Parts: sequence; structure tokens; C-alpha cells
Amino acid sequence: MRIDIIDTITDPGKAGRANEDRLGFNRDAAFVLDGATGLGDRQFMPTYGSDAAWIAEFAAARLTDSFTATADARQTVRTISAAARTAFAAVAGDQPRYAWPLAAFAALRATPQALQFCGFGDSVIYILHDDGRAETFTALPEAPAREQAAARIHVDRLGGIGAGGIATSDPQTLEQLRRSRERQNTNEGTVWSFGLVPEAADHLVTQDVVMTGGATAIICSDGLADLVTLYGAYDAGGLVRRAATAGLRPLLGELRRFERELDPDGLTYPRFKQSDDTTAILCRLEI
Repeated sequence: MRIDIIDTITDPGKAGRANEDRLGFNRDAAFVLDGATGLGDRQFMPTYGSDAAWIAEFAAARLTDSFTATADARQTVRTISAAARTAFAAVAGDQPRYAWPLAAFAALRATPQALQFCGFGDSVIYILHDDGRAETFTALPEAPAREQAAARIHVDRLGGIGAGGIATSDPQTLEQLRRSRERQNTNEGTVWSFGLVPEAADHLVTQDVVMTGGATAIICSDGLADLVTLYGAYDAGGLVRRAATAGLRPLLGELRRFERELDPDGLTYPRFKQSDDTTAILCRLEI
């Protein structure tokens, strides 16, 4: 199995705000990490723009080196998470769990046995097989509907997303998000992420991709996936077809038009940010 990179894109949701997404690839794998918006009172890790950007960068650099065809995926995640926890604690000390940086993750890896999906959270892989089959792989398929329902409550209460185009500007919503974040990567929660908890590796979602021929795939953060899950502009196969013919840049333009021109306040398409960081890899899969 071979993964050939065709195109990549990564774009911050707002000018002047840190891009908290990262992408990476090596000869065996390709992946996207989406750092979760920080909910702490301050930033701890310097020079990266945000702690979410730091954890995405920290993980991406190490995955590029270690996420090989024969590596144990869970042990790789465990090792990186343990190192991240040590690095964060050395700078930040003891902080509430809602301030711990974490990230969603989606990867394709060509192992000796099969093409494999690995993931945490709401990052997504769309695959269009040459025989016409379209598939979606994500560790948290219920995430879009759940987030949209929560965002609808927020938007209806405030009459829009909020100051600066981000819901965390509202104290009530911030407190609710913090309570939810504290349950991530614990047995009391339902969401496992790439972050500072090595035990989360036990909950890494893995699934073999059945290949009968070639295919084209998009590996993306939930920002680009919103064109499917939130705005309904494409289905999985349609999104891949569009990228395969026009590249990823036009899709970014379509996404930003929904966010900034058609529904800047989130009244029609409820969400917690006006514009989300958007990262994607377009790749060709060959047996």
C-alpha cells in the first residue's frame, strides 16, 4: 500500500490568531492534528501562539518520526503523551484539567497487513474508492450533531456567536465548556484526545480500510469537514471529487464564505466559532 500526497492546506480561522492545527506525513502515514481551543486563564507554553498550537506541534513532530508502518500505534501515542505531560508540567506546574492542552487526531497508515485509520476526537478522513464507494472514518461520529446542538443553545441565548466571533467570550458558555473539557480523557467522559494523558492511548480508535483498488482521500480537521457535516455543501464522495479536480484551496474559499459572509453570527449554522482553523491533506492511495 502506498500513500502519495497530492495537496495540503492549513489556515487559521482568524487573522492574528494562532493556527492550532498541524499536519504531517512520512513514507508510511499521513495525519492531521486539531488542537482544542484553550479554556485556561492564560497561555503557558511560549512561542507557539497558544497551548493548543503547542500540543499539536509537539505531537506532529514526533509522529512524523515515529509513526511508521510497523510501530505500535497505541504505544507511540502513549510515549508522546507522557513526554508532553512532562514538558507541560515543567513549565505550567499543577493546573486544572480544563487548562490541559489536547488535540483531535486522524491518520491513515500503511501497515504490512492493511491500510489503517487511527483517530481521536472529531477529525475526519473521507475516502472515495475508484469503484465509487465513499467512506467516512472518524473516532467520534456523533460529535458534529452534539456540538451543533450545544452551539444552538448558546447562539439562541446570546443572539449570535459572541464577541470576537468565539463563544468563550461568554462567561456562562465558558464555564459549561470547562466542565465538559475536564471530563475528557477520563472514565467519566466520552471523549478521548491526544494530549497529556498517556492512558488515552488505550482508547485510540483504529480500523482497517478495505481496499479493492485505488482510492483518493482527504484527511482533515473538523474545520474542512464542516462543509459536509454542518453546511451540507457536499457529501463525502463529492468533497473528495471536488478536491481531486480543483485542489483544496477552492474548498477553503467555500468554507470561509459560509462562515464570514452567509452566516457570520451562526444563526443558521450554529457553532462556537465564526471561523475555525482548517487543515487538510489530499492523498492518493494505491495498492
